[in-house]
Amino acid sequence: MPGADHLISYHVVTAGRCFARIVGQEAIALEAGEVVVFTRSDPHIMSSNPALRADPPTADVLDIATSSRMPFYINCAGDGATSARLVCGYLACDAQPFNPLLEALPPVIKAGDAKGDGGWLSQFINLAVTEVAQKRAGSETVLTKLSELMFVDVLRRYLESLPPQTTGWLAGLRDPNLARALALIHDRPAHNWTVEALAKDSALSRSVLAERFTRLVGMPPMHYLAKWRMQIASELLSAGTSNMASIAAEIGYESEAAFSRAFKKMIGLPPSAWRLGIRTGSGTDEE
Repeated sequence: MPGADHLISYHVVTAGRCFARIVGQEAIALEAGEVVVFTRSDPHIMSSNPALRADPPTADVLDIATSSRMPFYINCAGDGATSARLVCGYLACDAQPFNPLLEALPPVIKAGDAKGDGGWLSQFINLAVTEVAQKRAGSETVLTKLSELMFVDVLRRYLESLPPQTTGWLAGLRDPNLARALALIHDRPAHNWTVEALAKDSALSRSVLAERFTRLVGMPPMHYLAKWRMQIASELLSAGTSNMASIAAEIGYESEAAFSRAFKKMIGLPPSAWRLGIRTGSGTDEE
């Protein structure tokens, strides 16, 4: 996808059985009603047999995939028996400079309703199959929204499956008090937050918030705030519709100069370079 920083691929099995695997790793068995999500853009193979290798895509498939005519249908079985039917797609997102969700996810997530329990994924499959088959006006938009909802459901299932001792950003979301603190930072990044203020609004003492946040999320609250501010700034810079002073104000810096210094220190590049599309820097990852 032109201009995309990162792609998350997914494959939903609507009928039959198949296997999914990252190249060079073990295959994962999938049945109708299940979905596999590849979160890190790893080369992967969907096949009817776990030992099969992938053939390079043919010219006509590449033409279809690059023509932006979506959704499109591909028959890989030829005249042979169909072992599985899939709805495949992707979600585009920003991975740089800081995406706590991507950093917390494993390379592959499998989820689903193989036993037909009527969950959200089953409903997604029915709706997606209908949209792909009928090709009505607005199908691409409908499938995009369905994909986003499906991804949220997969994340919820993954979060619920994590053992109690798990640490990381998702573990922070599972803690009600830390989830509140994270929501406050995300909703009001320009606010003059302190650990004391976050703790008060999260119904924790200062010391408990600082310790629990650092242990579960992997960094102190103020460090997380600084990184989240830079993520927002990078998106605004890439969009190219806001000047430097307004970006600085939107993420809580009193001056353009203070913002520029903080951005360069953490990202390793001045904001002007990021706006031009340069992504190689050597920041300190500290505020």
